[in-house]
Amino acid sequence: MSKLYIGVGSNKGNREEYIKRALGHLENDLDIKMLKQSATIETEPEGKTDQERFLNLVIEIETFLDPYTLFKRLKNIERFLGRKETDERWGAREIDLDILLFDDLVIKGKNLKIPHPEMHKRGFVLKPLCEIAPEVIHPGLNKSAKDLLEDLDKEDASSKESTETEATYRETESAE
Repeated sequence: MSKLYIGVGSNKGNREEYIKRALGHLENDLDIKMLKQSATIETEPEGKTDQERFLNLVIEIETFLDPYTLFKRLKNIERFLGRKETDERWGAREIDLDILLFDDLVIKGKNLKIPHPEMHKRGFVLKPLCEIAPEVIHPGLNKSAKDLLEDLDKEDASSKESTETEATYRETESAE
């Protein structure tokens, strides 16, 4: 039986209801055993920022399904709940179900990439993942979720410090 982590997000319509319905579909799937669920966090959208805030969480499941079959089931749930294939990338969505980690597999397919290629850059994924599985290892980066979140926090702090220094420099320059 494989253990994996799925990122769940929604920022369109009744976000709580879409998440509840998606989790219900997964709980009712006889091939999936829900193990853990993080708390839900509200976050700003990334990429395309002129849209509603997201609700995000991470779940841990076990399954005998292979990654491709599970991926198809997740996409079917998304479609059933109203998400369209033509929806804008980074745009608003009723529900988003992403396989983050699947055992220690690394898959680089056309439509399926595991580990999720952006997860180490996303606090909205790493924070809830750390809540339920801080020691799980990202097989591509060979780092725990906790270490990835610490790296991201350091990067964010450094970026903020750099931006503040740049602003101070501009203020000083314009005062001269």
